[in-house]
Amino acid sequence: MTTSGWPPLLLACLALALAVPPAAARVLEVGETRAFKTPSEAIRAARDGDRVVIDAGEYFDCAVVAASNLIIEGAAPDGGAVLTDKTCQGKALLVTTGNDITLRNLTLTRARVPEMNGAGIRAEGTNLTIERVKFINNQNGILAAPNPQSTIIVRDSEFLRNGYCSPCAHGIYVNALKLLRVENSKFADTRQAHHVKSRAARTEVIGCEMRDGDTGTASYHIDISNGGSVVVRDTTMQKGPKSENRTGAIVIGAEGVTQPTREITIENNTMINTGSYQTFMVVNLTATGAMLKGNKMVGQAQPLKGDGEVR
Repeated sequence: MTTSGWPPLLLACLALALAVPPAAARVLEVGETRAFKTPSEAIRAARDGDRVVIDAGEYFDCAVVAASNLIIEGAAPDGGAVLTDKTCQGKALLVTTGNDITLRNLTLTRARVPEMNGAGIRAEGTNLTIERVKFINNQNGILAAPNPQSTIIVRDSEFLRNGYCSPCAHGIYVNALKLLRVENSKFADTRQAHHVKSRAARTEVIGCEMRDGDTGTASYHIDISNGGSVVVRDTTMQKGPKSENRTGAIVIGAEGVTQPTREITIENNTMINTGSYQTFMVVNLTATGAMLKGNKMVGQAQPLKGDGEVR
């Protein structure tokens, strides 16, 4: 851009505008003794780049998170900041419409809506990171709208007694995303539906624990509904006696293969079947060969049904 010939006053105004730094990120505190009494008050007031810090306590509250580059976190890492029993827009305790949001140190529990897909988090923006969040007794733990540019990363989180059918709601259910990555997280006692259901172009489950227990009625552990690349590594999967779908733990392409499956890598996992039925660790319904390496089978479990190689 050339400024030759511009009036001096205009040049001065331009120089001043360029010299003004962006507004500094703020910390908005929530709690009985804080400026904001509920999380939704602070989240409504937040601007892009701010940080919302929530004191421990139970909040009968929900919020639509519209700001981007926002951090929302409990003040302590134990999930003592609890949002419960209320949903926004008929969707979720937290509806994230902004981009590049981070949520951590929260407990999200008892989300219910008439459509039976109430979620702890309804993800609608681009890119979401979830760390040390507990999802307890919701219809969906996380439900993500289609967004092929978006990545969702879940770390060090817990999913307990989520799920519902019919229509089915799951521990995690993402529609068309660029990437879903779930790390070092635990799933237990999912009801009827899947621990993880993904339509993402790529799904990674690393270092997780997925257990039906003695009473859980989950279907699949990981449902890669329409194909797509998938990596499952260093994960324990236990199918229980009351599982409502005994086909397998990881099922790829059960609803028709509608996108490329460039990789299926399943390695260093443990598959446990405590039921009195036969099941498979992997059921591969795509034409891409699955590579299974270093996995351990316990109980009436076989490694693979469909194309692939077992080492």
